[in-house]
Amino acid sequence: MDLSLPPEAEEFRAEIREFLSQHLPEDWRGLGTLDQAEAKAFVDEWRRTLAHHRLIGITWPEEYGGRGLSRIHQVVLAEEFARAGVPVYRNADTTSVKMLGNTLLMWGTEEQKRAFIPGIVSGDATWVQGYSEPGAGSDLASLSLRAVQDGDQWVLNGQKIWTSRALDGTGIFTLARTNTDAPNHHGISFILCELPNPGIEIQPVPTSVGDSEFCQVFYTEARVPVANTVGPIDQGWKVANSLLGLERGEEAATNPIFFSAELDRVVQMAHDAGRSEDPVIRDRLAWCYSKVEIMRFLGYRILTQVVKGAEIGPEASISKLYWSEYHKVVADLAIEILGARAMVREGRRPFKQFRTDEPGAANSTNSWIDVLVMNAQSGTVYAGTSEIQRNIIAERILGLPREPRPT
Repeated sequence: MDLSLPPEAEEFRAEIREFLSQHLPEDWRGLGTLDQAEAKAFVDEWRRTLAHHRLIGITWPEEYGGRGLSRIHQVVLAEEFARAGVPVYRNADTTSVKMLGNTLLMWGTEEQKRAFIPGIVSGDATWVQGYSEPGAGSDLASLSLRAVQDGDQWVLNGQKIWTSRALDGTGIFTLARTNTDAPNHHGISFILCELPNPGIEIQPVPTSVGDSEFCQVFYTEARVPVANTVGPIDQGWKVANSLLGLERGEEAATNPIFFSAELDRVVQMAHDAGRSEDPVIRDRLAWCYSKVEIMRFLGYRILTQVVKGAEIGPEASISKLYWSEYHKVVADLAIEILGARAMVREGRRPFKQFRTDEPGAANSTNSWIDVLVMNAQSGTVYAGTSEIQRNIIAERILGLPREPRPT
């Protein structure tokens, strides 16, 4: 089996490594000690640097600010940034670039692309995701936010919740029910709501760790142009799900890198705590190592489909279920190795503007454990709960009977 990439991909890898050597600060892995103002300044400057060197949306056509490169180039970029310890995107760009930007390229009109993509590339526009509702989380198709057409405008009424970073958003792409007579997965439209909007109220949802990243969003007679509907009216479910292939392709490349580096740190913790010779700990570390290797080979399979340009279907649920359930186990192991120390927070708050599941994101061991545990627990919920992933695997891959639905 030949796992090598084509020459043009390796040439691009050399370009990215050269870029990182020139522009990434040498003390990047020590940025966990920065205060919030310094951290934000660094993030903003780094984001401008990426945009200036056209490293945002590299697969997009050049007329929209991209470079017209292939999916495999995007995978190489993700790999090299993961190895360097920085993401391809800042947190806010996950929804702006990976989700909305790519969705607009697939489904948007020419007017929508010209109006919204330049701001996404530059970073001036920050879009957040308006999907989950109080009664529609994992079962998103049961959403009830209503959009009624009034001339050339939609009038929206309802609520969204768990909307990440909504307070900082300049827009929210929203799934709304536009046809109440259609079945759940039909009659939904994908609508762009620019912010601020007098009919949209955003309230933070404080978490147990003192953050207010999550928000609840209330729509009360909110008016949005019908021209901001992405894709056909009533076909928003297809629009919202069309990005899965590209997103899973990047994760297949980067997740094994992140998890391998994370496991290296847990192994070092075992050495430092004098528990590396404990047969039970050694057995559990070996189990974790085997799981990371399995993830790597699962990633190769998904990447093969991505390189061929194939759409990633329900098999993506295997990868998502595997890594999220694994992550809980390695987090529990880290806590057991630390023992009573795991109960005490040390140092400053971790540097959270970039992905904090990268081991170099915080200097304090306990700050890192804090983030690891929180991320590991939430990983079985966001992007589709483990229960939903198991149902997809059972029904759509194994062909088992559908789970009985309440009547």
